[in-house]
Amino acid sequence: MPQPTHRPLFTTTGETLVIADFTPRPPRAPGPYRRLFTHPGTRAFTAGNLLARLPMGMFSVSAVVMIAGTRGSYALAGAVTATGLAATAVLAPFTARLIDRHGQARVAVPATLLAALGSLALLLCVRYDAPVWTLFAAYAATATTPNIGGMSRARWAHLLKGDDTSLHTANSFEQAADELCFMLGPVLAALLCGTLFPEAGTLVAAALLVTGMLLFTAQRATEPPVQEQTRTKAPLRAPGMPPLLLCCLAMGAVFGSMEVVTIAFADARGHASAAGVVLGLQAAGSCAAGLAFGALKPHGRPETRQPWCLAAMTALLTLPLLTAATTGSLLLLAGALLIAGMATAPTMVTTMTLVQDRTPTGRLNEGMTLAVTGLLGGIAAGSAAGGWITEHLSATAAYGVPLTAASLALMISLTATP
Repeated sequence: MPQPTHRPLFTTTGETLVIADFTPRPPRAPGPYRRLFTHPGTRAFTAGNLLARLPMGMFSVSAVVMIAGTRGSYALAGAVTATGLAATAVLAPFTARLIDRHGQARVAVPATLLAALGSLALLLCVRYDAPVWTLFAAYAATATTPNIGGMSRARWAHLLKGDDTSLHTANSFEQAADELCFMLGPVLAALLCGTLFPEAGTLVAAALLVTGMLLFTAQRATEPPVQEQTRTKAPLRAPGMPPLLLCCLAMGAVFGSMEVVTIAFADARGHASAAGVVLGLQAAGSCAAGLAFGALKPHGRPETRQPWCLAAMTALLTLPLLTAATTGSLLLLAGALLIAGMATAPTMVTTMTLVQDRTPTGRLNEGMTLAVTGLLGGIAAGSAAGGWITEHLSATAAYGVPLTAASLALMISLTATP
């Protein structure tokens, strides 16, 4: 029942009467995220998307714990996961191209089942002490996993075509979901492997991946229609794409080096187990900033916004370096990473918007996957660089690696001409 409001009425004798006005107030306009999910089918495909995306943060941690726990070698575990990362960088663009040509459901489901079989094969090879080479072969098979984030963004781009403001909100939500899943995934994997049995993380991750992908692809009403393939330029050759992918490579180096350096910094102070929480705070800062960024109406073109976002990322990445160098406190470093992480999501949202704008028609999944491949390559390079500086100098000095990588991304963005 509407609440009454009171208004005065004046009589001819000058007396004041107050009566209740029961006129209902107009309903408050829904917020940007609530408005986003009023489109039919969006909640269902988002639920499947989140279920399938959570394992992305679980597989590598689960594999490391499983292999190192049974074979007693972190070097072997790292080599196996690195092989899977390299295989993904090679195969992912081809999987995405098939999705663009034949549709999400027709390609993503069999590709996901093959990846899940690879995970189960790895589990069995570890469990039954198979030869070392079988671990590499099994984990390489997981490279067929489709880019679920790219497919979800492609659905939003199809549903919100012509509505740039809502698409900006959708991209911000997707980036926040990325951060949330990569924050919760490793924690869940470590909990499962530690409390149940070493293979539990891999087993649960495979089940979530298949279940989520089946739910996601079952929402056929929101699936982008397959467009007739024309002789368009490959996304890699589209105007403005090469420097954009170089930016992704540099940003990946920020993420990869930050993870390795933070783990080493915490370990050097006898708090290795706290490294996951500290890195989780960085992801939490990015997640919160992404949601806030999506609620704002974007101003100006994304080409103009990207250098500003990268400049903010570069400036904020000085905080972990200064904190580590001047205080050596893991607690203060956690606060610095929380603040530094707030530049990540706006930068990634703007970058992915540019990828969507510059990718040729009908090849959006391929373009988005190329960006993710650039990020993966950067993560691998950043991890190697951060580890080398840590070993030869110190973990404190190695915080200069993500700062340098962000500065490089900023220079690329400033000099690029689409």
